[in-house]
Amino acid sequence: MNTTTIPIALITGGSRGLGKSAALQLAQRGTDVILTYKSGRSEAEATVAQIEAMGRRAHALPLDVAKSASFVEFAIGLRQILAKNWQRERFNFLVNNAGIGIHANFADTTEAQFDELVNVHLKGVFFLTQKLLPLLTDGGRIVNISSGLSRFALPGYSAYAAMKGAIEVLSRYMAKELGSRGIAVNVVAPGAIETDFGGGMVRDDAQVNAMIAAQTALGRVGLPDDIGGVIATLLSSDTAWINAQRIEVSGGMFI
Repeated sequence: MNTTTIPIALITGGSRGLGKSAALQLAQRGTDVILTYKSGRSEAEATVAQIEAMGRRAHALPLDVAKSASFVEFAIGLRQILAKNWQRERFNFLVNNAGIGIHANFADTTEAQFDELVNVHLKGVFFLTQKLLPLLTDGGRIVNISSGLSRFALPGYSAYAAMKGAIEVLSRYMAKELGSRGIAVNVVAPGAIETDFGGGMVRDDAQVNAMIAAQTALGRVGLPDDIGGVIATLLSSDTAWINAQRIEVSGGMFI
């Protein structure tokens, strides 16, 4: 295959968890990957090595999605990496995956916690995507990550879920306004997943894990590959006509 026809995906927070799973599954399906990491450089480089072992090309770039002032510089660096490593000016797929989890009841949530969630989950997605639009190909694809918590309510996640609800609205507007370029925008909303997200509560607390499994139609808690595969599928040609949709991937949680 001509290397100029191989798609390239940019995945924020692609060094671990759901982002890593998506990166590896995209690579298995023939996509090259650029992933970002905040502090885990060794994890990011290990993921790059796994992708390269599959015969695909990959690169890791540092990025703190909470710092929107850095996005212009990041876009410049990304343009340089595309030119150097791929002899290309643009990439094909953007997966806005990077995130944090803060657990606090509504009455106890501080303004600092709220602002941190806004910066990472809403402002970061909004302005990073905006700054990367000139580098995204016409006919490309964007996947934004939401949460099952935008549909059902669990105490302690009011601020986090509010950001994810906002992302779902934003995604529909993105789809509407970017449609003229043939860019499709969809949302993947995971249920509870066994990762280190939010301190690893779902993975490491047996009582929490069992409670969620009991409230899930398929009888277990989700795994990263349950989500990564859906993200990869949404970026395939088979799903090109899916646009402006929220796809919950929760195994039937709280139905």
